[in-house]
Amino acid sequence: MKKITLSLLLSLFTVVTLLAQTYVTPNTGVTWTLDDIAAASPSTITISGDQYSLHENLEIAENDNIVIDTDLTLSIDADLLITVFGTLSVNSTEIIITATDQNAPYAGFRFEQSSSIDFTNTTIEYGGGLRVLTENFSIDNCTITNNVEGGATTGGVISLSRGTPQITNNTITFNALPAISAGANNEVSAYIFNNYIEGNNQSNSNRPQINLGITRPADTLKIIQNTIIGDRSLDMVGGIAVANFFGSSGTILARIDDNTIVDNRYGMNIVGSNSFAYVTNNVIEDNDTQGEPNLGGSGISLNSGSAGMEIIASGNEFRRNLWGITVIGEAEINLGDDEDNPGNNVFSENGNGGETYAIYNNTANTLQAKNNCWIEGEESTEQEVEDVIFHVVDDSALGEVIFDPYLCGVLSVDENTVADFSFYPNPATDHIQFNNRLSFSEITIFNTGGKAVLTQTISEGTNTIQTNLPSGVYFVQFTNNTTSAVKKLIVQ
Repeated sequence: MKKITLSLLLSLFTVVTLLAQTYVTPNTGVTWTLDDIAAASPSTITISGDQYSLHENLEIAENDNIVIDTDLTLSIDADLLITVFGTLSVNSTEIIITATDQNAPYAGFRFEQSSSIDFTNTTIEYGGGLRVLTENFSIDNCTITNNVEGGATTGGVISLSRGTPQITNNTITFNALPAISAGANNEVSAYIFNNYIEGNNQSNSNRPQINLGITRPADTLKIIQNTIIGDRSLDMVGGIAVANFFGSSGTILARIDDNTIVDNRYGMNIVGSNSFAYVTNNVIEDNDTQGEPNLGGSGISLNSGSAGMEIIASGNEFRRNLWGITVIGEAEINLGDDEDNPGNNVFSENGNGGETYAIYNNTANTLQAKNNCWIEGEESTEQEVEDVIFHVVDDSALGEVIFDPYLCGVLSVDENTVADFSFYPNPATDHIQFNNRLSFSEITIFNTGGKAVLTQTISEGTNTIQTNLPSGVYFVQFTNNTTSAVKKLIVQ
């Protein structure tokens, strides 16, 4: 029995040792490709044409550089981790990093504080995500999809820790974790620009698709021109959240502009004092997937336990959320004044329980909210506007929302609104989708030579157009008898 037990222990030790094998680059300042690693350690990487396979954990030492600059597919065996202390540059026309077996994902990537990371034109799938401990991080025009939880990251498929990381022009879809996250106490002022983000947090935990904490005191967090689409079967997943849970020792400094936020549990949530943000020209619609107004569903929700929050909002569009805007505790928002903020926010059909709530001021603060359209598509009376605003008139303990002068009927059809009309995804693959709120009757897609490659009649409400076009740049024209809008489309 003792011999059998000893033999079993030795076997287990051998298995654990094999599982833990890691190839570490020499730390001599080398600049290597995957071919160089395969030559140095044939058991680590094997090659067949443009198909590369990783069979051991890989660690890039602090003084070494790994460059992937040719089109290839890198398949990674189950549970393996790539750790970078040095430099990793991945940039060619099309690079795919995937699991050897999609049912046995790899652990993902860990980018240490000393590392420098650059991904371009890369698909990253069926792994455990990217844990970004460095502030020298850039990812552009990549696809990050179907990654799992339980690997290198826990907060998001891209998990940030510090600095001003650059996340631009990517498609981030259907991952088990949120798309982008940072720890509550990590000072991160990321630049998140022109990403298509859909259906992330498939685990349906109580987290939004972009989930960030405090920012660097001297740097602005920028979330600009992204499309953030929820999966309506997930009732716990929000759109964007930025939170300061540390009072005066933490800071939020942010710009959240020109985003489309649709079909999430809520649109946007900003929490905590010592917070300043510009929120402009966002389209925030149908964020009601949970359907519980006491638990969420706001286009924008602001909550602060103490004074020191200032949000300046203009040009935003709020439609069919359970609440347009909710302001809670000591939070404050300026929706338009007679000085620097023009207002021009548009509200339509935000409500629950048979009541319409364009804004719910659940604070004792007086809020400036001039020059907004409170009931889109009609010339409203003062009483009609009053009826969609909840404030001191409804509860004497609350502060006033100063909404006069107000603009209604005009904003829904003026040039600014036409200019803000958009579709998603963009970049697209085989279809585009849009809410035809301006009653366009026809869509035409032109190539760069001016030739019409698709013409189709469209209806009011949500439309999905199958494009099935070759990769390239196109122009999409929306028209009716009185108005037209032309938008640029990129097909991948």
